[in-house]
Amino acid sequence: MNNTTKAQVVLRLQGITKRFGPVTANEGVSFDLHRGEVIALLGENGAGKTTLMNILFGQYTADEGSVELFGQTLPPGAPRAALDAGVGMVHQHFTLADNLTVWENIVLGVDPLTAPRLKPAQAKARIRALSDQFHLKVDPNAKVGRLTVGERQRVEILKALYRDAKILILDEPTAVLTPQEAEALFATLREAIATGLSVIFISHKLHEVMAISHRVVVLRHGKLAAERATNQTNREDLAALMVGTEVSAPSIETAAPGAPLLSLRRVTTPDQGAAPGLKSLNLELAAGQIIGLAGVSGNGQAALSDLLSGLITPASGEMQLNGTEVQRWTPRTAIAKGIARIPEDRHKTGTIADFDLTENAILETYASRFSRRGWMNWAKARAFTKDLINTYDVRCPGPDIRIRLLSGGNMQKLILGRVLEEAPQIILANQPVRGLDIGAVNYVHGALAKARDRGAAVLLISEDLDEIMQLSDVIHVISEGRLSPGFGRGTMRPEDLGAWMAGHGFDAGAPNAA
Repeated sequence: MNNTTKAQVVLRLQGITKRFGPVTANEGVSFDLHRGEVIALLGENGAGKTTLMNILFGQYTADEGSVELFGQTLPPGAPRAALDAGVGMVHQHFTLADNLTVWENIVLGVDPLTAPRLKPAQAKARIRALSDQFHLKVDPNAKVGRLTVGERQRVEILKALYRDAKILILDEPTAVLTPQEAEALFATLREAIATGLSVIFISHKLHEVMAISHRVVVLRHGKLAAERATNQTNREDLAALMVGTEVSAPSIETAAPGAPLLSLRRVTTPDQGAAPGLKSLNLELAAGQIIGLAGVSGNGQAALSDLLSGLITPASGEMQLNGTEVQRWTPRTAIAKGIARIPEDRHKTGTIADFDLTENAILETYASRFSRRGWMNWAKARAFTKDLINTYDVRCPGPDIRIRLLSGGNMQKLILGRVLEEAPQIILANQPVRGLDIGAVNYVHGALAKARDRGAAVLLISEDLDEIMQLSDVIHVISEGRLSPGFGRGTMRPEDLGAWMAGHGFDAGAPNAA
């Protein structure tokens, strides 16, 4: 970015304040974005990043302040106005219709698919031209439901470029990508930025922030805490600015495994729609060990998670707990046998949005711990929840608040406390820190390490290789339902694991083949 382009302000947020009842989500936030510039927007969970972006898009109306796009004040509460002015967003969770083709998804929202003036051939030609220009290779006629995760992200970016986006907001864009796909994304962004595209990059991966951004804006408790030129700061400085104090990751040493607690022997499960089941999978979870499972989303992780949670049973193969073959397997059995889960989706399967914290804290144990002869002991349940809130630093007004009002990080802390307070034998940690800030990440990682050290077996399922490599004693990669051999801590580089994640190295004829 040169001095000429820096002078061209494309977005100006001025004095943005937004309150939700007694809670102030944003307070007096102001910053500019320039043409051809990448700003990284950082902050803890609940710092106000999402609220600020919702105000920019007109989903929320600011109580005070204004938004200017290309020198024109954006009318408040008008979502279409931001899109028409050239703002595009790629969400962390893709907003694509699996049953439509690539070109139909891209055009949808620009023109109705049945509009008389819509000319599919012209639309496809333009998509191909954009694909070639920005190296976003994808077939316009392909069904989105059959695309890889990396290809779907290309479609999301093409959708914004097709609409002539001049400002692109990326929310955790590499959360489900292999290292190679992340590098390809950054190469594409650099080319687009060179043509004048401006980017707001929201991420908790500070090494990516350092690699792609020109400037960093940090929010803390809804206020603008700091602005830094990226070349004048470092990861440690940014982490401290986000949380208000020095941050250090927990030191996790490799542990010697104890006795096997759970074993899978040549286990196969049915495919679930387009998602593959397990393919003759062998896996052993030992006491006092963290097993990391790396893989691109949609490669059998859901099947393994459902199997261990008791939601499905093997079509073939053998499953053993403490050396005894499992015969009848249900979610109630799994909980009774000491298997606890941190689910992948805290909103959909981890909590019930309109239940309060107490009700969510006892969801899986109310029958065994908090009821007697069919009567609930709510005083005991609330006391338990208050202890969770204090022990796990869940920042909230109290146990009676609806859980949907909490930030993602605080919601995750409650789930973590709910799991760990039962001192389970086996912990299924499925994407336990997805979307969490660095302070919450360190907290969750430290808690999982303590559980391992007291003798629990932890299965860590994550698409974040940094997390896998930091925590795991042994790493497996899953691809199309197949499991790689186990790799000891420190024996594999990210690019090596990325190759396995892409399917290289597997012998389709042998389970867990090297």
